[in-house]
Amino acid sequence: MAPLFLNCTEGPAPKQQIILNFTAMNSQETAHTTTTHNLLKTHFGFDTFRPNQEEIIENVLAGKNTLTIMPTGGGKSLCFQLPALAMEGTTIVISPLIALMKDQVDALNANGIAASYYNSSQLPEIQDKVLTNLMTGQLKLLYVAPESLWNLTNYFQKTEISLIAVDEAHCISAWGHDFRPAYTQLSRLQQEFPQTPIIALTATADRATQDDIVKQLGMDGAKRFVSSFDRPNIYLDVRPGQQRMQQVLRFLKDKETQSGIIYCLSRKSTLNVAAKLVAKGYKAQAYHAGIEAEERSRIQEDFINDKSPIIVATIAFGMGIDKSNVRWVIHYNMPKNIEGYYQEIGRSGRDGLPAHGLMFYSFADVIMLRKFTEGTQTEAFQLAKLERMQQFAEALSCRRKALLTYFGEHVTQDCGNCDICKTPPNFIDGTLIAQKVCSAVARLKEQEAMGMVLDVLRGSQNAQVFEKGYQNLKTFGAAKDIPWKDLQQYVIQLLNQGILEIWFHENGRLVLTPTAKKILFEGKKIRLADLIQPVEPTTKKAKKKSTRKDLFEKLRTLRTKLATEAGVPAYVIFSDASLEDMEQKLPRTVSEFAEISGVGRAKLEKYADVFLQIIAKHQDTLESKVATHERSFQLFESGMTVAEVSKKRGVSVNTVYGHFLKMHELGHKVNLSQFITSAEIVEVQKAKKELGNPEGLRPYFDYFKEQMPYWKIKFGLFLESV
Repeated sequence: MAPLFLNCTEGPAPKQQIILNFTAMNSQETAHTTTTHNLLKTHFGFDTFRPNQEEIIENVLAGKNTLTIMPTGGGKSLCFQLPALAMEGTTIVISPLIALMKDQVDALNANGIAASYYNSSQLPEIQDKVLTNLMTGQLKLLYVAPESLWNLTNYFQKTEISLIAVDEAHCISAWGHDFRPAYTQLSRLQQEFPQTPIIALTATADRATQDDIVKQLGMDGAKRFVSSFDRPNIYLDVRPGQQRMQQVLRFLKDKETQSGIIYCLSRKSTLNVAAKLVAKGYKAQAYHAGIEAEERSRIQEDFINDKSPIIVATIAFGMGIDKSNVRWVIHYNMPKNIEGYYQEIGRSGRDGLPAHGLMFYSFADVIMLRKFTEGTQTEAFQLAKLERMQQFAEALSCRRKALLTYFGEHVTQDCGNCDICKTPPNFIDGTLIAQKVCSAVARLKEQEAMGMVLDVLRGSQNAQVFEKGYQNLKTFGAAKDIPWKDLQQYVIQLLNQGILEIWFHENGRLVLTPTAKKILFEGKKIRLADLIQPVEPTTKKAKKKSTRKDLFEKLRTLRTKLATEAGVPAYVIFSDASLEDMEQKLPRTVSEFAEISGVGRAKLEKYADVFLQIIAKHQDTLESKVATHERSFQLFESGMTVAEVSKKRGVSVNTVYGHFLKMHELGHKVNLSQFITSAEIVEVQKAKKELGNPEGLRPYFDYFKEQMPYWKIKFGLFLESV
């Protein structure tokens, strides 16, 4: 098939036309002839799948409905993008935001994949072009908003639809943290496309939300894949909400070139914080729903393209951002629930490199958030989630363990990458307390919320306890010696440690986890933070300024230039992780460049030469600045053999060994004895004595009948003299 010129940008005059060669994606290249691993490397540049990706893709390719819960940055989009390449026809992707569609389409096009999007913001001629490409089978993926979907059903009926992907699927559920009415119409999908498999994807969904997604989409029997919610590269940090601006400025001191997001509760706060940052010399912009749509779009584009590295925003910002190099997220105020917090911190570190999630907490935030929920239809439900968020903020045990427990993922080891793990409080043996609490929950048949459990343990003489006959339980009054507030804090710690769970959708009742049963029946020991001794406030050492090598900055500059020319965000060209991989591996050839993470066939063809030129020039400059003997030793220390160093540098083996001796003489730690045995040193000493300490090395060389090389004779004489 001849190359196809596909116009897949919005506006009357796109910056460039993207040439897509479909030779490898014609009708003969199906799942029967191409393995998923080949597609993964060829089109996305990765050698291996991330956890759960391959199983999800296999389920989709088998034509089955699928529910995928995977953290932000975990690779959700690949779970429908790769099957789209392996299947005949076009995959329809339902996505809530134009920015999200555009980002993903840009990234797909950069990988040589035929994709486009359709929405109300496009000019009629652009929409017509997209629909023509759809009808002629020239698209592998088409992104649409839920509001536009039903306007296109006539077109869908006339073409082959291979798969329907519902992204951000939590938006369909009233239990979810970001309910959107337009998503409720998606309940018709199963009726309209009964033979087409559906995959629903989201980063955050508790048990109630998962059940609701399946029910709303009519996906009964859909296989659920719940990946680990752990994002171990994100440092979790909660600090008191006093003097927040001063704390923000200290935090940003060593992050001048990094991208980050600051979330505020109010529009006024976004403007104030952004203004203060600008006054201090930072490139920052405010973003909230009250700003005109065109201006909001410009601000977002500036952030995506690294023109404005800091955005100060309400939660209206970020859902459509697929920017992989966000290094930090600050919550200026406590979020209203853990789902929102988790999704927002997940916008950092999507490339897998270290990131920082910082949250400020004060009770004033709790009061404000409570006011926001007053009078809403789900007030009690929202207040319960807010209380759980508050408990997380006040946690005295590993924050990551608490976060994962909330999503039903039980871990036993502390993470070592949160503020509590870095600066832990004093602990006591809490096994007896845990046994009493777990026993009370069990005797209450896991049907009561925290308040009643506490009342029973404290032996409270109130009407509700007596009406239900709980005063007759064995655990009634079992913890009457512990003050009510302290006991509540211990129960919160048990929740955060994954010993108990709250089922919000069932009146907030407490239930036991497998760990709780080990405490009750297997004698498992538990530590709890000591409430008597105050926890010292976390004092973090100031991090050293970024010491990026010059090469990374050169690669980043080239990436920016190429992105500007292509009219796409820089991370669409290559992620920071790919640049770091280049910096580490220092590829010199096209085949070596193909081994870089994120380099597929399309990017290899487009970018290998220009990036290799930068890397080679950088290496040559480095080598010219380093003394020749030092360079030889550097290569040897990097893992090369002496023969490899000799070949790479174009010098003899004798010369390389001479460089090692020179380094030793200059005071560097060079273990010369690894190259010559003690017996050989004795032989050299013997030759020296018999030859009468001759000048030069030739007499020695002849003495050993040319069997001992000159460099070894040198080493023997040197070591004999020291």
